Amino acid sequence: MQATTGNVIVDKSFLFAVEIVKFCETLEQKRKFVVSRQLLKSGTSIGANVREAQSAESRADFIHKLKISAKECEETKYWLLLCNASENYPNCIELINFCNELGMILTKIISSAKKGS
Repeated sequence: MQATTGNVIVDKSFLFAVEIVKFCETLEQKRKFVVSRQLLKSGTSIGANVREAQSAESRADFIHKLKISAKECEETKYWLLLCNASENYPNCIELINFCNELGMILTKIISSAKKGS
């Protein structure tokens, strides 16, 4: 599955959400319901807020929405690290790396947007 808006953060956050959905389906099959639901909410919220930022009413609104995405990214990383450290959970190193990449991109965009204001 590929999102092709031409906007790197929009596309990558969408693809990350798709991978999170898949991982959460695996967690559900393993009856890890609580962690799955938390991870599904935070992991898909990153892209939802990035997408919402694309229609921001101002630069400040854009930055605010991306900061929410960055916070959701940190929460997602927490849940993924918890999964990785727990017994009987599937390996999620690739998702952790992907999440770290999204976090770095978000940080750079927020920093650049702040300089432009």
